[in-house]
This record gives sequence, C-alpha cells and structure tokens, in this order.
Amino acid sequence: MTPDVDGLIRFYKSPLGRLTRHYVREQVSALAGDVTGLRILGLGFATPYLRGALKGAERVLAFMPARQGASAWPREGPSHTVLCDPLEMPLTDAAVDLVIVIHGFEHAVDEEELMRELWRVCAPNAHLVIAVPKRRGLWAGIDNTPFGFGHPYSRGQMDSLLRAHSFTPEAWRDCVFFPPVKSGPLLRSARLFERSGRLFGPALSSIMCVKAKKEQFPAIARRKRAERAQEEPGLAPQAARTF
Repeated sequence: MTPDVDGLIRFYKSPLGRLTRHYVREQVSALAGDVTGLRILGLGFATPYLRGALKGAERVLAFMPARQGASAWPREGPSHTVLCDPLEMPLTDAAVDLVIVIHGFEHAVDEEELMRELWRVCAPNAHLVIAVPKRRGLWAGIDNTPFGFGHPYSRGQMDSLLRAHSFTPEAWRDCVFFPPVKSGPLLRSARLFERSGRLFGPALSSIMCVKAKKEQFPAIARRKRAERAQEEPGLAPQAARTF
C-alpha cells in the first residue's frame, strides 16, 4: 500500500511529522553537503527536505509517483513538481547531480528497475541520498505514519542493492530513535531519545539514510519498456494538490 499525497501532507503538518522532518532533514542535509550550483532531483515525497536547496542549487525538481499523487511545491513562485512514473522519468541521460529519495524506495513497484533509471538520469560522479525505514526499526511495524507502509530495508539489503547497480555507498546515518506516538510528553522528550540512541548505536533507530556515488558503468542493463509494461499494474494519475 502506498500512502497518498493527502496523507503525507497531513502527517508532515502534525506535531509528530514536524519533529520527524527535523531529525531526518538533519541527516539528509549533512549527507547532501554543499548543493551550490547543483541540479537536484527529489523523488517520492521529498519536498519537506528540499527547501534549503532552492536558493543555492542551479535547479530543483520534485518528481512524485503517479500512484501517490502530487502537490504543488513550493507554495511561492512557479511549481517545481512533476507527476510521473519513477521508472520512466522525463529526463535526459545524465541530467542531475544529486538525487534525494524519500518515501520512494519502500513503495517502488520494481526497486531494481528504479535503480537502473536513477543510474541513467544521474550525471557522472553524481550522488544519491536515500532515506528508508529500517527493517528492525519500531516505525516499520506501526502503520500510523507513512514510514510504516511499504518495504523496509536492512543496511545489508540497501548496500547490496546499491552496489549491484553501480552505486558505491559512501556514508550512512541513522535517526528517529523516538517512538511514533502523538503523546505530548513523549514528543517533548524526542531530543533525549535522539541523543541516547546515538550513544547506544544504530540498532535502536527507525530511519536509515545513505549517500552513494554513481560509478562509471551500469552493472545491469535496463529492460525494455514493453517488457516492464506486461508486469506492472495500471497507473491512475491523480490531480495535483497544494502543499
């Protein structure tokens, strides 16, 4: 099951969602580093993590899957949002320098084909920054947040997926050690959970972030579009909404 765009917007407007965005964005920003002059693509529902790149980057695009629906972003100025099939993105080869994928991999119809498409659109030496729910994390087992849906990953699974498709992991970060509850006292204790979790190690975290670099040659050739079309369910694009 894939959360729709309305559910994602409601989550990120809630106290729990704002807190989650804060701690995930810390790690995503640290992994992305200086984005000045870069062509950046946010894939999935990455807009809560892209605002800081709007001024310095050469270009920022937000691609949202048709199965999820799209929201206009940013609220001010022209929209940077594109509703598309993540396995057939409307970009030329080597079009972007940095891809930030959030709420993307755990809902992918075909994760291997998605990796091949990401390799295609990434420029030489481009980077991926991915945030996914951890397989053994508390949030993956509770479905009151968007991170409780889809396919969670272990570090070994994500490492193998990246390396098998010519991306070399360079850095790993873990975050969100607090439980996914809406209780005021627990939310106010989130900073304590984060500090304690980092002391005791990544085993207690619920979200895993990784930065990987594109290698020169693709490990696996892409399948033809006709072959994919026979295996995928029909897509039903939804109208854009305002976030």
